Amino acid sequence: MLMIGGMIGGLIVAFITIFKKEWSGITAPIYAIFEGLFLGGLSAWVESMFPGIVIKAVMLTFGVFFLMLMAYRLQLIKPTQKLMMGIMIATGAIALFYFVQMILNMFGVILPTQGNGMIGIGFSVVVVAIAALNLILDFKMVEDGVAQGAPKFMEWYASFGLLVTLVWLYIEILHLLMKLQSRN
Repeated sequence: MLMIGGMIGGLIVAFITIFKKEWSGITAPIYAIFEGLFLGGLSAWVESMFPGIVIKAVMLTFGVFFLMLMAYRLQLIKPTQKLMMGIMIATGAIALFYFVQMILNMFGVILPTQGNGMIGIGFSVVVVAIAALNLILDFKMVEDGVAQGAPKFMEWYASFGLLVTLVWLYIEILHLLMKLQSRN
C-alpha cells in the first residue's frame, strides 16, 4: 500500500514541481519522501524474488553516478548542444515507447523488449545507458545555474531533477538485473 501511495504521490508532486519550479524548495523533499516509500516497497518485493539483487542495483547505480560525474568533470563527455538534444530525444522516445508498451500490455500484447531474451536484455542496456546520459543534463543544469547566479529555488529544482534521474537509473538497472538473473 505504501509503495502504491509513494508512486502516485511522487508522480503528483513531480508534476507540481515541473510546472511550479519556484515551489521546489517544498516539493522536492516531499517528492524524495514519496519516492523513498515507492523504492523501498519495490526493492523489498524484488528482493523477495531475487535475493541479493537490490544491493547490486544500488551499488551499480552509485557506481554509474560517480563514473558519469567523473566523465563530466574531466570533460570526457562534453555537453554540447547536439549531445544534449540527442539525449532529450532518446529519453522522449523511451517514454513514448513505454507508454505504447503499457497500452499494448492492457490488451495482452507482450513485446520482446519485455522478456529476458537477447532483445529484452539489449533494450534494457540501451535504456540504462540513456538514463545514465541524462545525468550529464543534470550536471550541466547545476553548472549553468551556478555560473548564471540562478535564484535559490533552482538549487532545489536541480536536485529534484538529479533525484528523478537517479530513481529512473536505479529502476532500469534493477529491471536489467532481474532479466539477467531470471535467465538462470
